[in-house]
Amino acid sequence: MEMKGKVVLITGGGGALGQTVVPAFVSTGASVFLGDRHAVQLPGVTALTADVTDQTQVRNLVDEVIRTSGRLDALINLVGGFATGRLIETEVSLWQRMLTMNLTSAFLLSQAVLPSMLQRGQGRIVHIAARAALDPFAGAAAYIVSKTGVVGLIRTLSSELEGSGVTVNAVLPSTIDTPANRRAMPAADTSKWARPDSISRTLTFLASDAASQINGALIPIG
Repeated sequence: MEMKGKVVLITGGGGALGQTVVPAFVSTGASVFLGDRHAVQLPGVTALTADVTDQTQVRNLVDEVIRTSGRLDALINLVGGFATGRLIETEVSLWQRMLTMNLTSAFLLSQAVLPSMLQRGQGRIVHIAARAALDPFAGAAAYIVSKTGVVGLIRTLSSELEGSGVTVNAVLPSTIDTPANRRAMPAADTSKWARPDSISRTLTFLASDAASQINGALIPIG
């Protein structure tokens, strides 16, 4: 995908998935900003530090990107967390942490980037949800409910954005094939896992001009 001249903000880009996604966007020629809670340095990007579960920090992050570049064409939100536990054994603190990390972060980021995008009449918002939001399994209640909330956010926001020139979509990976997941599940059948390169190619497409007519899509991978 060619995205020369576009400005892309990738949040959570310092994680394992970001190691593939961030370079993929750099290779498109886009001007890439990386937002992460920890200081991260990757080639070809402008790194900014922010906790995207905090409204003030989210707004400051987005304002800094726009102040620096004069625009923001795409938000790619990789932020998220995973936790196991059946509903009956889930502590309220874990429940709230999953909702905050996975759903509140997506809400705050979407809300922060929309004014600029709507004013310009164009923009792309892409979140990472989870295949388990469509096909839930036992043993990760708080995680699955929080990711299901992201799906609801996408569906609701896509309706609100119809005809505006701004789109919102989501990628729904199964277990992502990362070194950490392979170590945690050495006996798993990794052939059914979502490959980071497949995710990154889908994300770059959804952020591009070629995807201008795709709004509200929930794309499972793996």
